[in-house]
Amino acid sequence: MLVHAVAYLVTAVVLLILDVIWLSVAAGVLYRPYLAPLLRDGFDPVAAVLFYVIYVAGIVVFVISPKLGDSRSWAVAARGAFFGLVAYATYDLTNQATLRDWSIVVTVADLCWGTFLTAVAATAGHAAAARLARARRRI
Repeated sequence: MLVHAVAYLVTAVVLLILDVIWLSVAAGVLYRPYLAPLLRDGFDPVAAVLFYVIYVAGIVVFVISPKLGDSRSWAVAARGAFFGLVAYATYDLTNQATLRDWSIVVTVADLCWGTFLTAVAATAGHAAAARLARARRRI
């Protein structure tokens, strides 16, 4: 249980830090220019918190937990990358298919970002959890 909590916490922190950096840059050069009529002035904090809580849980359950006994970080990064691609593709390609003014540029950028972000966050969460699991076995 503690190992999973550490995986969740580290994954969440890494994901949030990187996503805040990305969103602060991408908002001005990607999202506003391409999606301005669709964007709010601010953001819905409840929806944002729910997204991060659920998404990080998904990373821990589907990416990190199955690989806790595996010391190969590339395997976790690969699973994280694929999970990120699937999750971001679900959002972006649904918007691409249903919204009149959704840009393919946004879709491609988001797919690349979601793939990279999730791979890095999952790898960091796995590394911390695996380190804790090894330390607990030595005790």
